[in-house]
Parts: sequence; structure tokens; C-alpha cells
Amino acid sequence: MYQIGEYVVKSNTGICRVGDILSMAGFSRGKERLYYLLIPCADEKAKIYVPTDQQPATLRKVLDRDQAWAAIHRIPQIAPVRIENEKQREERYKEALRSSDPEQWVSIIKTMYLRKQKRSAQGKKSTAMDDHYFKLAEEYLYSELALAIGRDKSEMRDLIADTVRKQEADGEWMSERNVSQ
Repeated sequence: MYQIGEYVVKSNTGICRVGDILSMAGFSRGKERLYYLLIPCADEKAKIYVPTDQQPATLRKVLDRDQAWAAIHRIPQIAPVRIENEKQREERYKEALRSSDPEQWVSIIKTMYLRKQKRSAQGKKSTAMDDHYFKLAEEYLYSELALAIGRDKSEMRDLIADTVRKQEADGEWMSERNVSQ
């Protein structure tokens, strides 16, 4: 069970602070049930109630500092998503965001970055859908990493790019180019 004041990642919302744990009558037959009162960091006026017994499916604890740095160092090895059917593109993006998994966020960021580069080379603009999900994935990823390592979110793109470049210079970098460059 999470504690009041802890930060969690909620699927499709991003980082939230546990504001309270409340006992409330549930929607099914008036039974008392415990709920987390979550305050999204992106909108501190909002309130989200999540049953404590459903939390493994919808919530996870924010990465700690070591986990965040490990995730940053793994970025070069994370492969873009393979999407064979264009009609499934948006669903794949949504699945990755719902997963609350930073590696899946990186994967779709890489996918959209490479797709944007390809479209640009063909004289085409990126799609509104790609731009929308790219921004969401970056927001989720950068917000969590920034909170975990104690940096400002606006620094994350450059920090990630610098870390990947250093890995490349040190011979640790083995995979695709960093999408943030």
C-alpha cells in the first residue's frame, strides 16, 4: 500500500502525489472500500480516486534515483516499436502510454522520431497524431526521470542526449542513435 505523500505513476495520467487514503462507500452495494486520493502533478486542482485494491493494475511507484539513471543508460538499447499495420499505430501508442513503463515510452518516442525523420525526408510533415503521442510520451518520461533524479523536467532532453553521447564515446553505446538529438 502506498503512503500519503508518496509519488506514483498512474496510467494515462502521469505522476501523482498520494494526497490521502479514504474509506468511502463503493459503487457496488454500498460496501466500504479504501481509496487513494491522487493529486496529479500536472494539475494540482484535480482529484482522482483509485481503489487501493485495484492499484497494481493502474498505479506504480515512481522510479527511484538509481532506477532512473539505469533507465537513462538503457535508452540506446531500447528498440523502436514495429508497427506493421498503419491502422494499429494509434492503438500501439495508447498501449505504450497506458503501460506506465518508461521503456515503452522510450520505444514509442524512438518510433515517432524515426517516422518523423522519414516523413521529412519525403517532404511530408509529421502527423498530428504522432505529434500528440510524442508529446505525451515525452511528458511522462521526462517528468518521472526529473522527479527521480532531482532535476528540472526542461533539462531532461539534453541530459539524456549527453548521457548517450558519453556512452558512445566510452564505447558503451551499441544501438540506434538517441532520439532526443
